[in-house]
Amino acid sequence: MNALQPQLELARQISQFYDDPLGHVLFSYPWGTGSLKGRAGPQRWQREFLEAVAREVQKRRFDGTTPVAPIQFSTASGHGIGKSALVAWLIRWIMDTRPMAKGVVTANTGEQLRTKTWAELAKWHTLGITAPWWELTSGSGSLSYYHREYREQWRCDGQTSREENSESFAGLHSANSTPFYIFDEASGIPDKIFEVREGGLTDGEPMVFDFGNPTRNSGRFHANMMGKHRKSYIRRTIDSRDVEQTNKALFEGWAEMYGEDSDFFKVRVKGEFPTSSSLQFVPSSYYDDNVHRDVYVGPSDPIVMGVDVARFGDDDSVIWLRHGRDAESIGFKRYKSVDTMTLASEVARIAGEYRPDAVFIDGGGVGGGVVDRCRQLGVDVIEINFGGKSPVVGFANMRAYMWSRMRDALKDGVRLPEDLDLQADLIGVEYGYRPNNDLLLESKQSMKDRGLSSPDLADALALTYAMPVVPHSRAGYKGEAFEAAGGDYDPWG
Repeated sequence: MNALQPQLELARQISQFYDDPLGHVLFSYPWGTGSLKGRAGPQRWQREFLEAVAREVQKRRFDGTTPVAPIQFSTASGHGIGKSALVAWLIRWIMDTRPMAKGVVTANTGEQLRTKTWAELAKWHTLGITAPWWELTSGSGSLSYYHREYREQWRCDGQTSREENSESFAGLHSANSTPFYIFDEASGIPDKIFEVREGGLTDGEPMVFDFGNPTRNSGRFHANMMGKHRKSYIRRTIDSRDVEQTNKALFEGWAEMYGEDSDFFKVRVKGEFPTSSSLQFVPSSYYDDNVHRDVYVGPSDPIVMGVDVARFGDDDSVIWLRHGRDAESIGFKRYKSVDTMTLASEVARIAGEYRPDAVFIDGGGVGGGVVDRCRQLGVDVIEINFGGKSPVVGFANMRAYMWSRMRDALKDGVRLPEDLDLQADLIGVEYGYRPNNDLLLESKQSMKDRGLSSPDLADALALTYAMPVVPHSRAGYKGEAFEAAGGDYDPWG
């Protein structure tokens, strides 16, 4: 037999995992034996992550020539979940299945990069079935992983994340393959490094994977998870208590010592960012305590629709329906880059389906066109001007009044959907006071200047609290559209 035939056969088998990173991990390592004795493969969250990556690869169908949109993942987590192992698997999957791929890996400190991230790669390289293909160096000042026959063209390098080293993160020039970047402990990596790597995402089949404990409420990692860049990333929050092989006893001790609502526990166990500044208008717990909350909804509780109309190109329009204390069962729909006529048609369609007792529409700016068109379609709507006068003294404008009513409702208990964008919207808004002591919320533009997104979801929910609503009479609640009691109901009447 030709000595090359086994390696050619291995290459053929490995090529089948181009869009199957989980399959590559299960195939490549001796699970259940040696140092992996008792382990059948990745943990549940790791499997789900790898499956999500597979779906993104399959959606793009890279042909080896035409550039595709970057695959970008950002993951915040507590301690001990096995993210370093996942980083190593991702590196080896990309390198094994994509000839001439080029990557850069970094961490918040050189010590973290060398002793943890790169040490984990060395471990899985040694265990990997394709180890003979690769050379790995881990000496002082030299962290590299490259193909033995194509040292310069097919490689991955570990680079420190010092700002003066930012040019190392520029374009990787891998137009016919996959340029990739992996940032470990991403909270501590300078924003400049994130910015420079953007230039390396224009060619080929680019991939980005960021991991870290969410230690800071500022910086690019926070902006990617919770702020203005969040829509460009597939985001995950991993609670260490939900991972099979973590130290549950340690976490219980931390909960008793520090409290589950403490910033220490949020960052190191829950994978949540610490509590925002003292100017945060809606406390973080008002979201946390209300996700999927059990609430009572009576048959006469009103259904209220709030419609927030996008003003800027990167904002979303949102339609939200709340039934009494339940803001999840019907929930919200968001719309990207729709014109006012299309949005008005959606409002009319949804109003016809659910027959809300009141429809509040943000009528400022372009929202006026939605209001006018809805009225032409026969929908009885109430126009709300965020900057208009509050019906109650003590508030600078209508928006501050609505948000205050929403905050009071959340304090008492409202069933909310689990959604990272909603969480970011609710807890991101800060407040202050006018000279006359009227409460004033931070403007959307101010939030954008701080690196946050426009709080479109939270504004739509707040609109459902624009004013008290008297309900129509209904017979029973089943979490669906209602028939009016006592005869036919004309939704346009």
